[in-house]
Amino acid sequence: MPVKVVTDSTNYIPAEELDRLGVSRVPLFVHDGDEMRAETEIDLDAFYRRLADTRTIPTSSQPSPDALVHAFEEASEGGNDVLGVFISRKMSGTCQVAELAAGMVRDKHPDVSVAVLDTESNCMQEGYAVLAAAERARAGGTLQECESAARGTMRRTRFLFSPRSLEYLSRGGRISGASALLGSLLQIVPILTVDGGVVEVAAKVRTRAKAYGEIVTRMSADIEQGGLSRAVVHGIVDLDEANMFARDYIEPVVGEPVQVVPVGPVVGLHVGPAVGVVYETVEPLR
Repeated sequence: MPVKVVTDSTNYIPAEELDRLGVSRVPLFVHDGDEMRAETEIDLDAFYRRLADTRTIPTSSQPSPDALVHAFEEASEGGNDVLGVFISRKMSGTCQVAELAAGMVRDKHPDVSVAVLDTESNCMQEGYAVLAAAERARAGGTLQECESAARGTMRRTRFLFSPRSLEYLSRGGRISGASALLGSLLQIVPILTVDGGVVEVAAKVRTRAKAYGEIVTRMSADIEQGGLSRAVVHGIVDLDEANMFARDYIEPVVGEPVQVVPVGPVVGLHVGPAVGVVYETVEPLR
């Protein structure tokens, strides 16, 4: 059976790629005071200017079961199997809601096959798994083959990023307030990664330049071990910084221009200003 892929909005795959591969996207939401909006409808510059106001802190939420049921049913039209590829369940309730929605679709349409995959990450580390599944689907792969392609990509990707401060991670409970304060007092610049579905500290240095240099060192070691398939740079708030990071640090490693993809509100409100890189190797890293 042909396969259609459904995903959420927190991978920030460029819209043209989603359109090219026929991937359906279901947005997560941002709650800001009395207002709730899909993150795909929010102006990034205005949102990040607003995020600097610490008096009231926006929050995020997953799609509703109804939204995911609708997306799965729409994707299944014409007899397609459906694969949902989503943000880590340890970061969001989206995957759990998707599993509930998938069960509802199966009960209502016993002839429809729907599978749900937790990518154990977000941003383009999730996105590369989505693209792998969709590329396999476009080549005529079965539901099992598409899911296997996504899982294989998960073993070949790394996400390394450095926030400007730990304040936003502290606000959202990702790290303790004491750790954030200590990091600020000691002028620690963290390098973070995603491991096992959660944010972990990969290294700590004292300057922004050293952080970027350490990211390059780790990326270069991974490429030496496993080769390089593709890479993308992420920026939150300061895209000039992200463009500099891509040009001066990542492109010399990759050997060609690297796309800079802005990170949207749902992830951005938890991390704050940051730059990072997601890359996929040819051979497994884990």
